[in-house]
Amino acid sequence: MTQLNTPYPSTAYLTGFLRARGVSAAQDDLALKLVLRLLSRPGLQRLREAAEALPAKKRTQRVAAFLERFDDYAGTVERAIRFLQGRDATLAHRIAARGFLPEGPRFQALEVYGDAEGDDPLAWAFGALGLNDRAKHLATLYLDDLADVLREAVDGRFEFVRYAESLAAAQASFDPLADALAAPPNLIDQTLQALALEALEAHRPDVVLLSVPFPGSVYGALRIAQAVKAARPDVAVVLGGGFVNTELRELKEPRVFDHVDFVTLDAGERPLLALLEHLQGKRSRQRLVRTYVRDAEGLVRYVNFPEPDVPFADVGTPTWDGLPLGDYLSLLDMLNPMHRLWSDGRWNKLTVAQGCYWKKCSFCDVSLDYIARYEGAEASVLADRIEAIVAETGQTGFHFVDEAAPPKALKALATELLRRDLRISWWGNVRFEKTFTPDLCELLAESGCIAISGGLEVASDRLLKLMNKGVSVAQVARVTRAFAESGVMVHAYLMYGFPTQTVQDTVDALEYVRQLFEAGCIHSGFFHRFACTVHSPVGLDPAAFGIRLKPLPEGGFARNDVGFIDPTGTDHNALGRALKKAIYNFMHGNLLEADVRSWFDVRVPRPTVPKGFIQRALEQRG
Repeated sequence: MTQLNTPYPSTAYLTGFLRARGVSAAQDDLALKLVLRLLSRPGLQRLREAAEALPAKKRTQRVAAFLERFDDYAGTVERAIRFLQGRDATLAHRIAARGFLPEGPRFQALEVYGDAEGDDPLAWAFGALGLNDRAKHLATLYLDDLADVLREAVDGRFEFVRYAESLAAAQASFDPLADALAAPPNLIDQTLQALALEALEAHRPDVVLLSVPFPGSVYGALRIAQAVKAARPDVAVVLGGGFVNTELRELKEPRVFDHVDFVTLDAGERPLLALLEHLQGKRSRQRLVRTYVRDAEGLVRYVNFPEPDVPFADVGTPTWDGLPLGDYLSLLDMLNPMHRLWSDGRWNKLTVAQGCYWKKCSFCDVSLDYIARYEGAEASVLADRIEAIVAETGQTGFHFVDEAAPPKALKALATELLRRDLRISWWGNVRFEKTFTPDLCELLAESGCIAISGGLEVASDRLLKLMNKGVSVAQVARVTRAFAESGVMVHAYLMYGFPTQTVQDTVDALEYVRQLFEAGCIHSGFFHRFACTVHSPVGLDPAAFGIRLKPLPEGGFARNDVGFIDPTGTDHNALGRALKKAIYNFMHGNLLEADVRSWFDVRVPRPTVPKGFIQRALEQRG
């Protein structure tokens, strides 16, 4: 349960790696298949039956409206899906005219965009043209309405991309998951179970690997594991992925192993090679690598026989063979230009380097392998992978999924792409460091770079220094302007609520951001609330950041986010609402000249940032 527009890359990487090592491996995307089966005419018929089985007093207005207009939904759902899959482009005319799709509560938000009666509420976003985008946005709202009905009629935890997230995220106790997994399966569970059994029949595996990148993937993965074990108890089920690597590093909960046989940490290549040898009788259990098992006494044991990881240059080329690339949905849910790249279009996901070359930011999990172990590969190797992927998928769009793509590696790759005349489009995440000169930004744009995201974080030099970010606001301004002038869209990751951040810091940060938008340095941004994790420098040494951690709850399951007490006592929730409202308007060019204090519902101090700070920074060098 991650994205619906493109496959999550972990299975493609591992399938390519295992096949290169002579292992017969196949991959499947049951999350996509689940949504497609639920959002089909037969799926809506089953949803109708579930809704009609509800007592009348439990039927919400949304569910009642769905039942009343069921024929309209059933008659349009498969057409809407085909349109979002890019298979029925001319349907855009009917969808955009607002008479084809039934419109539920999600469409009410559109009306706030019209200034007067009769105004086109989407004209500000799509203008007189933009027909396909307008239709895509409306079709996405239509799917969101159906997801709301699923949530209210079947399972209140359902989300397309974060299903039952609260059962796993920073959840010290396994009890909520155990209770959910023991409950009678609902319509969604039954559908996922059927898909798992179909995959078992199609592939006949001896080993099933479940990739769990996020907390919102855990419940679905364990439901799949349940189905596999019930049908084929002889199959070895292995759990891995980003959630495991961050939240299950101190796993002690034996009940996890009622559903899976092994849990592996960090980069999967070496642990899987060892595990496959073990299952073939060629290696003892004591020689597994970074793997949790349950022993004969019912206790969880961590086995980590010391073996070097497979070098990044040797992990091979990911393959999407076996995934239904034509079935993914291009959604347009957010009118944030950078967020759109996440949900719209099928991007080939690729990594320029393993880990992070900076690995110093105090808010980041720099102690963990996916950040701490930095390895690169020659530009020729990366270009070979790109050529192979384009040949396989027919798609020339790439999302480089690095924590922070290294400027030296990007320069070498761009030069190699141009030398080979490989005409691709790509985007990714970087640090806004001074190495990104105007000349380098021009080179990257020429090689196909269309968008760049990077962390401005708190937009405060004092706090950037405390974060050990290695950049200043003035430097970020010059780097982002260099990208923007090269025709590259720039997105800024922003943060609020960092330890010792005051109301004054927050107001000043918003003024910096306002000036960056005003100067055309950034085109998009998003404010995230800071979360302290146990693996970050802040979590490992809170006193150095002026805070005190709250005790973690008892339990042997997930452990990641940790609460803290900040002596400043700032009400970050109230400030956060203003920050998000302001940046939404800045992205659309609204009220850039207004005093930033006007965005806050509470009284805040005047910004101390000089009005022309960013403009003067742009006129300076270095």
